[in-house]
Amino acid sequence: MTIIRQGSLFDLQDLYDLEPTHRFEAVFSTIHIDPILAVVSKKALYGAPVQLNYAAMIYSLVARIIERIPTTKDLIKRLKHDYMFRLDCGFLLSDPIPSEASYSRMLTKLAESDVLERIQETQILQAIIEGFVTDDTIAIDATHIEARDQAPAKEEKPKPEPKKRGRKSKEEQENWLQEQAEREAALPIFEKTIEAQLDTTLEELRSSVPMVPKWGIKKNSEGKNVFWFGYKGHFAVGTKSQYILQSLFSSGNLNDGKAAIPLLKGIHERLSILPISYSTLDAGYDYPAIYEQIYRIGAHSVIAYNKKNESELEGFDKHFAPTCVREHSYRYDSYDSRYETLKYTRPKECKDCPLAEDTLCQKVYKVKITTDLRRYCAPARGSKAWKTIYKQRSAVERVIAYLKEFFQLNNVRYRTGKRAKVHFDFTHLVYNGAKLACDRLTQLISNKQMINAA
Repeated sequence: MTIIRQGSLFDLQDLYDLEPTHRFEAVFSTIHIDPILAVVSKKALYGAPVQLNYAAMIYSLVARIIERIPTTKDLIKRLKHDYMFRLDCGFLLSDPIPSEASYSRMLTKLAESDVLERIQETQILQAIIEGFVTDDTIAIDATHIEARDQAPAKEEKPKPEPKKRGRKSKEEQENWLQEQAEREAALPIFEKTIEAQLDTTLEELRSSVPMVPKWGIKKNSEGKNVFWFGYKGHFAVGTKSQYILQSLFSSGNLNDGKAAIPLLKGIHERLSILPISYSTLDAGYDYPAIYEQIYRIGAHSVIAYNKKNESELEGFDKHFAPTCVREHSYRYDSYDSRYETLKYTRPKECKDCPLAEDTLCQKVYKVKITTDLRRYCAPARGSKAWKTIYKQRSAVERVIAYLKEFFQLNNVRYRTGKRAKVHFDFTHLVYNGAKLACDRLTQLISNKQMINAA
């Protein structure tokens, strides 16, 4: 299944079937590299003259992902022996081939800057302006990324001191609560509860993301725990266009839910021209703070509910629809956006019920979603419309699969988290660039067909 919209005349496989020169030109044209050149180029006129072609080096890193070249060493070898590839990347025959150290120094400069994130936003804004991104629904999910380094040996944790038995005095209890509050306030933002992110700025959130490789845990398809050492990639994807709208790179032990609010704030603040109506996420993101953030940006939550050992509410079914006295569920009818109210109507089973006219069995039931954003959403949980939107969440899983299979997302070759993030950002940039190139070629073919038909 392709990652391009249905009915497309040109998909990623067609892009890869093009001649390398045309393929590279199509993707290179979607990436504005001037800001990168401003970061990596020499700043002063003094000192030894620069003999490196930085623009060609940047394009060669893009080509490395497109061509699935595993390492920088292999990229240099390809540049030395494949003259057409060398010219396609922008090197002149008279240009010296950069060494691994030269590439390393350039990547270090990029790791200390947010320039790749700014180019990603410029790229997606260009796709929106050209009319290729018209999504009203986004899907968010995370994936594990293994580090190449060997995991360190697990440290033995010191045994905690045995707790004192007996009840604390009032003074001891107050001191303990004060210590807990001070300890919580001193924690980094991503070690606090998710609620702490609601009133934190996007810049502070993104600059505080932990990026040190750590042990992570996830459940496989058989429900068993699988451990890995490395990182996580978090993505917010347009479910229709399947462009990456926002991404986040973190340590492998970061809870998926703690990356949702930075992604949502990024879309709201940096892609404000894209109106988002729905956000769909799996049960791993079922936290009240995430519902609150989605509500604040003017969208609706379509998130799988995680019971978390909660008891069922009396008078309501498993989807929180009210039930009649005979425990038949009311039917979701509509949503009134003006009053933010869900409307339920009497169950079909109550048509011939002798209690239908009783005051205990009301005909219409209304509830405001702000009563409990986690339980009440529009469309209502369990409704056909809710299920239809939730199925669109598979778009982000499909994008992650393509990133790993075709764009080397899992091929992190760097020891530090900042350098690994550069690889992650290039992967994001090249994927969206390939999507935009395909959409432009599709539009060009469609226009030619319309002209020929006329």
